[in-house]
Amino acid sequence: MLNVPLALIGGIAALFISGQYLSVPGSIGFIALFGVAVLNGVVMVNAINQRQSTDLTIDEAVFEGALSRLRPVLMTAFIAALGLIPMLFATGVGSEIQRPLASVMVGGLISSTLLTLFVLPVLYGPFSKRLLNCELRDATE
Repeated sequence: MLNVPLALIGGIAALFISGQYLSVPGSIGFIALFGVAVLNGVVMVNAINQRQSTDLTIDEAVFEGALSRLRPVLMTAFIAALGLIPMLFATGVGSEIQRPLASVMVGGLISSTLLTLFVLPVLYGPFSKRLLNCELRDATE
């Protein structure tokens, strides 16, 4: 769920930079963006959890898991963004509906993807250590 605020950053920034307002199509863009962002986060965390279930340390599991999912996360986000480029530059009839949706999606996908690749692996270690300590404490009680 950490990826939702990371996606919000890019979506709001894209609306602000393009001078557009939040509208119904923009809100729909946020909903679609959150789905892609959460999917990328789940893929990343799942890869790290799989590495951690072996006898790797947390840091090694985070590094190898993030490195192994670099290409799938990048391809998912950039293919979706590439498909929205024509909507982003549309000027014809109906473009006032297409442009906010595409702006939110492209801006959010860029920020979400970059921050997922850097922020999520960095924060995985402290959160997993805290959860591990809570589990150990609960097991001893």
